[in-house]
Amino acid sequence: MAYLTLSGINKIYPNGFHAVHDFNLEVEKGEFIVFVGPSGCGKSTTLRMIAGLENISKGDFLINGERVNEKSPREREIAMVFQSYALYPHMSVYENMSFGLTLQGVDEDVIEQKVLATAKVLGLTDYLDRKPRELSGGQRQRVAVGRAIIRKVGIFLMDEPLSNLDAKQRVTMRSEITQIHRQTGATTIYVTHDQTEAMTMADRIVVMKEGYIQQIGTPHDLYFDPVNMFVAGFIGEPPMNFIRTVVKGGKIGIGKTDIELSGIADQAVITELEGKEIAFGFRPEHVALCDVNAAKPENAVKLDCKVELTELLGDNTNVYIDIDGISSILKIDPHMTPEIDSQISFTIDYGHIYLFDAVTEERIKTRLC
Repeated sequence: MAYLTLSGINKIYPNGFHAVHDFNLEVEKGEFIVFVGPSGCGKSTTLRMIAGLENISKGDFLINGERVNEKSPREREIAMVFQSYALYPHMSVYENMSFGLTLQGVDEDVIEQKVLATAKVLGLTDYLDRKPRELSGGQRQRVAVGRAIIRKVGIFLMDEPLSNLDAKQRVTMRSEITQIHRQTGATTIYVTHDQTEAMTMADRIVVMKEGYIQQIGTPHDLYFDPVNMFVAGFIGEPPMNFIRTVVKGGKIGIGKTDIELSGIADQAVITELEGKEIAFGFRPEHVALCDVNAAKPENAVKLDCKVELTELLGDNTNVYIDIDGISSILKIDPHMTPEIDSQISFTIDYGHIYLFDAVTEERIKTRLC
């Protein structure tokens, strides 16, 4: 196992494009870290700098306290799994998995022992004589993972390894990679654009946007305590709803409903927000349907809306709604799916309401968060 330190890491290409800005991260021994963000946010570039496949323009990268900026990928003792599998098509599964050890001059008996043990863990024992073309996508990805973990290095890097798999295979491989990590205990950095992978696999998540780190935290931290609108909207499915409004007289208006901020924020915060535009945020799953004629609960907001569209997904229904011209989405019990074009009401507990500065998009801290 190894611990990593990335201090002030920047990547600037010869054409002047600044791909990664001032990246700072401490990775503990045995941690499973996930870099997540939209395409082009710099996550794969950062991974490639860690691997030694890209030069670091500025900053220091340390492995176990030793600066390794100028060291080659081999000298860093890192194993990497790519999106494309990168298997040798003319070699069998056994030969693909053993290739790295063969190059290192490891004894054949030791190689056989390691390949058989790794194949057993990955469920590949019956496929060792097959060529990659004879395998499914999920099996090929297991071979790629096996080729990496067989080397027993202290650091694994994985660059969107599941993106070529179908939905069912991705779920299976997620659990397998997580289990392998527990068995090996190796420090792992995993890149994905899929927030579900990040939330289900990571010890900590690094959320990136346009080359900048937005937030670093556990899945729980990012879901319940996002620092800005980007993180709040990126983590969670469906994403958080944002309704822009202006604070007037200690209230905000959403459609035809006036909401007193006194139940959500301290008076000092409300005073500071007077006259400012804010974003009222709530997650689709943090709502409860209620009777249209019911009184507003004491510690919640009640909103009326029209149903535009419903999506029955089995374990839940996504309900697309219109609140006096404002579009939002609710995630509710499928047995309570309303009719399209019907008028419904729902409540949001004060503790599940998020406020953001509409200009900076930063989270506004209230007494309930």
